[in-house]
Amino acid sequence: MPDLRLPALGAAAWVGGLLAALAFREPAAGRACVAVGVIVLLALAVRLHGAHRLTAVAAVLVLVAVALVGMLRQHQVAHGPVAMLAARRAAVTVTGTVASDPHVVHGRFGTTVMVRLAVRAVAARGSVVDLRSPVLVLGDEAWRGLPLGAAVRVDGRLDPADDPGESAVLTPRGPVRLTHPPDLWWRGAAAVRGSIRASVAHRPAEPRALVPALVDGDDSDVPPGLAEDFRTTGLTHLLAVSGTNLTLLVGFLLVVARWCRVRGRWLYAVGALGIAGFVLLARTEPSVVRAAAMGAVGLLAMGANGRQRALRGLGAAVLGLMLLDPALATSLGFALSALATAGILLLGPPWRDALARWLPRWLAEAIAVPTAAQLACTPLIAAISGQVSLAAVGANLLAEPVVGPATVLGLAGGLLGLVWGPLGRAAGTTASWCVAWIAFVAHRGAALPTAHIGWGTGAGALLLLTVATGAVALLGPRLVRHRSLGLGCSLVLVAVVVVRLPSPGWPPAGWVLVACDVGQGDALAVRTGPGSALVVDAGPDPAPTRRCLDDLGIRSVPRLVLTHFHADHVDGIAGVLAGRRVTAIETTRLADPPAGVREVARAATGAGVPIAPAPYGSTLRFGAVTLQVLWPLPDSPVEGPGDGSTANEASVVLLVESHGLRLLLTGDVEPQGQVVLARQLSGLHVDVLKIPHHGSRYQDEDWLLSLHPAVAIASVGADNDYGHPARETLDPLTEAGVDVYRTDRDGSVAVVADENGLRVSTH
Repeated sequence: MPDLRLPALGAAAWVGGLLAALAFREPAAGRACVAVGVIVLLALAVRLHGAHRLTAVAAVLVLVAVALVGMLRQHQVAHGPVAMLAARRAAVTVTGTVASDPHVVHGRFGTTVMVRLAVRAVAARGSVVDLRSPVLVLGDEAWRGLPLGAAVRVDGRLDPADDPGESAVLTPRGPVRLTHPPDLWWRGAAAVRGSIRASVAHRPAEPRALVPALVDGDDSDVPPGLAEDFRTTGLTHLLAVSGTNLTLLVGFLLVVARWCRVRGRWLYAVGALGIAGFVLLARTEPSVVRAAAMGAVGLLAMGANGRQRALRGLGAAVLGLMLLDPALATSLGFALSALATAGILLLGPPWRDALARWLPRWLAEAIAVPTAAQLACTPLIAAISGQVSLAAVGANLLAEPVVGPATVLGLAGGLLGLVWGPLGRAAGTTASWCVAWIAFVAHRGAALPTAHIGWGTGAGALLLLTVATGAVALLGPRLVRHRSLGLGCSLVLVAVVVVRLPSPGWPPAGWVLVACDVGQGDALAVRTGPGSALVVDAGPDPAPTRRCLDDLGIRSVPRLVLTHFHADHVDGIAGVLAGRRVTAIETTRLADPPAGVREVARAATGAGVPIAPAPYGSTLRFGAVTLQVLWPLPDSPVEGPGDGSTANEASVVLLVESHGLRLLLTGDVEPQGQVVLARQLSGLHVDVLKIPHHGSRYQDEDWLLSLHPAVAIASVGADNDYGHPARETLDPLTEAGVDVYRTDRDGSVAVVADENGLRVSTH
């Protein structure tokens, strides 16, 4: 029976951190929950005896201590001097240290560089306050080149922060001034990171991006399509800084130390230095510190009596992390790391021992580890993504043999490259061969018909999934210990993944158009034949777009039309490209906003798909489908102001004819463009109208009604902040006898042509 006293204290600390977060957001409810938790634990202590009673009392003390520390820290951040200045939106001069790598956000109205600053002093109205406070900076391109650890001074305005972990948001006014370069250790870590990138700079795009991601978590260049395939196959943990990275790198360092005859306590010193070096290399952000703690637990598991030591180490790591930073309690990364580690330690051995009755022990362990981790994390992953990966265990099993060599060789490439470039490139090339196999597994696994299934994120659905995964975790070893049952269960799982599960009634027979439910954005499919469709726009996120097209059985896309470059129409492009043959991409003439243009160009280049503007007035035929480009006009601008403010008006507008139906697909064209279209297309009648701009209130109502559609569809996200769709737009259509559908309420909407004419089916 494993000793669970320290894990119990770690769990109590975690609960204390969660209660501290609740108390900050809902003070009365938080204090009540803390009181209830203490009473329950004390009541449990009264009924227990000996060591168990002592553990329960200690759990009470830990819970209260972490909750108090968390509430005090949140109060300090939310009500300290910087937060008070932010509440007044004060103009200040800030002195601080760059605490994170720059994160570039390409928004609708321009590019913003987000950097976290550890503020040491704030000067406002002639007075200077010395302090330590976290501030988020929303800067310009000048902030992009600032190295981590650099001391800076900047003038700007403070605003209240939305994130409870930050005291304020700083908008700079004027240039940032570098007052001191980073310390030696930060410069050394930056040199190694740069050398790792240089060691694979000559390799193809995917391996070139994956090696730095695997070694130090630098995933900035990972193509969107590859990242989506990693999510689908449960391999995302390889793209983030995780405990596995540290276990592999420091474990290799310890092996080298043993080769060099280092023994005894000196090995602990080598391990400690390795952990410190890893944290510097991967950055001292909370996620990295969390990963280092979980990696140290993994190192403990390698020694004698490893499982028992690792369980105690896990409890101590969670307890220490909660006391150091209670805000980690609400971090999804922390939760996934802790659950995966606990799953491997608690669930892994029974699965391994059961499988080892009829499999070689090394293979039984290789299967048990990803199975246990996946079972422990499945409910939380479903809550985040709305899906359950069925290919995760198999994908991790296939990828695992090369993860270690790729990680170690990637680091070796960086270190050797500092000494002699060609030697670093040789190691980097070998590492890139390893990660090429991982990319192959991700692509092939994601292309399987049922690599994942959609799952609800409501409380009932998640409770059902938790009960189901718990039952599988506990009862599974009893089933797989028998060769026949184990093989049978494996074959059933393989069959479920390889053979697409039927979705009764979807897609409906004879469907012509489907407006996919992809949230606040557009993604439309026009069927051109069996397994083939024109796709118009890609939605804001790859996952729902890919899921919709997969459900429709689309494997070939003769044309992908992107009406304009706003994120809600192009950011899901990886979901269209992944696992499908896309012949060509057509876009609007206006290359704005730049972020969307770059996103599309990068995705298309990675997939080898040509891009061209949709020519005005052109007519294309794909089987029974005729496609005509009605807008934008041939003399319309090709360059915009760079903030995306004119992109809607430049939307590609398409008239589609299929199986006797006319479909008008309008993108986000604005009223001014609608007026011109009404004048140029006088007398145009259509059967189906995709309402412009998600049903925004800004419409030329006379034009929409003059089209006399039988069906109108608003592609819109639930509970969006834009007020889409507006009643002022929908009500006149409804009053005119138009059947109006909206994806936030109806789900995906299919227009069907059959012997009875036009009908609509929803999913």
